[in-house]
Amino acid sequence: MSAHSNHPFHLVDKSPWPILSAFSVFTLVTGIAKWFHTFEISLFLLGTLSTLMIMSQWWRDVVREGTYQGHHTQVVVLGLRWGMILFITSEVLFFFSFFWAFFHSSLAPAVEIGSVWPPAGIQPFNPFQIPLLNTAILLASGVTVTWAHHALIEGNYTQVVHGLLATVGLGLYFTSLQALEYYEAPFTIADSVYGSTFFVATGFHGVHVIVGTLFLFVCLFRHVWLHFTKTHHFGFEAAAWYWHFVDVVWLFLYISIYWWGN
Repeated sequence: MSAHSNHPFHLVDKSPWPILSAFSVFTLVTGIAKWFHTFEISLFLLGTLSTLMIMSQWWRDVVREGTYQGHHTQVVVLGLRWGMILFITSEVLFFFSFFWAFFHSSLAPAVEIGSVWPPAGIQPFNPFQIPLLNTAILLASGVTVTWAHHALIEGNYTQVVHGLLATVGLGLYFTSLQALEYYEAPFTIADSVYGSTFFVATGFHGVHVIVGTLFLFVCLFRHVWLHFTKTHHFGFEAAAWYWHFVDVVWLFLYISIYWWGN
């Protein structure tokens, strides 16, 4: 495509990544199903590896278009902003379905689970141990990513690096603590509707934390490679918005599932 045009929009070139990502994600999901049923993990690993490889190539192309080729004009960035807003809105509705399932089951417990919540025989987590620590970790990470964002606007290169390193570190710390919590859990996803709603809601949130951590890690490298300026850094803003969304969802999870549902 020519770099010269008589309009401010970006008409993207043909790309193999959408169709390849569809096949790789299909392989990933099929691999998860196979893993659950046959305890064989090779297809899941193949899907994960192919998905990560395609993600890296696709992101490389987007970075090249926005940073080096100048395709991300103000009009394009405005469209990207609205796209990110709509994406986060869809994620809010995604988690809303989990909260709906949880409150539907907990406010009127069925007789099959003893007409009590938590169900008879379920020993829930103490909300003032690891869950409270994870809450403090995510709140702190929200502060550090905001610190990095304001430092970027002010042109303070070093503080952006420090803020992003702190945020990525806190994200990894959160994930490791949640993995420990899952490992020591006295119930499983198969233990009635309580186990199902707990692990699906907190598990999908954990996946979002991993994705957000990876998102910010990429932003850290892009900042080190001088891809961002004071006025042109939507990639960083999108990562920060996503991370704040992850923070807010965790607060609702902690209050409703860990504390109130206990």
